[in-house]
Amino acid sequence: MRHAIVTGASSGIGEAIVTRLLAEGWQVTGLSRREMDCAHPHFTSLSVDLSDNVTFNAALATLPVPQAIVHAAGMMAAAPLGELDPNVSARLWGLHIHAAEQLFNHFAPRMQAGGRLVAIGSRTSRGAAGRSQYVATKAALVGMMRSWAAELAPRGITANVVAPGATQTPMLSAPGRETSPPKVPPMGRLIAPQEVAAMVNYLLSAEAAPITGQELVLCGGASLG
Repeated sequence: MRHAIVTGASSGIGEAIVTRLLAEGWQVTGLSRREMDCAHPHFTSLSVDLSDNVTFNAALATLPVPQAIVHAAGMMAAAPLGELDPNVSARLWGLHIHAAEQLFNHFAPRMQAGGRLVAIGSRTSRGAAGRSQYVATKAALVGMMRSWAAELAPRGITANVVAPGATQTPMLSAPGRETSPPKVPPMGRLIAPQEVAAMVNYLLSAEAAPITGQELVLCGGASLG
């Protein structure tokens, strides 16, 4: 049975990805701060703080090399220039970038042909007023994943970023983004987490073998303006 590791598995996009992959017949290990209450026989919940390098490495060492890794853990913070908090930047970089480095660096050298790396980015990676700290990490994520895609392509392993626009998740109302509320895209509604999960599921399939080093944007038309 194919095995996937998914971070941020306890809510939002990560939870939707776990649900979709289980339905598709994957064995899934979900990493999140809080343990998930999921009775599916092919799901394992692992409680770990991705910002703690020591405990994160220890947790990774207990897991077998998977066929797919999805880094969906994330947080949002918004502030205009002049009000930027370096502690917030450190948390964003730790979760979006350093944790991704640690996760993929641990497993990628031992993954087999057909392996898949996916990171959840943001359609704002090219800039968004009031969100520079968040955007900086998502832009860095694209560059990092493209670099790894170039390294891994000869081995038959793909690396891509799925970049949704405003998605209907608990993160939309999380503290720290009051100065930059989400905007409904031209299609008239927010992106559904299940739609993001569907794109991830496709990228993990054999049919997606030619797709690597890409930032796949799901924005409902928000990028057209």
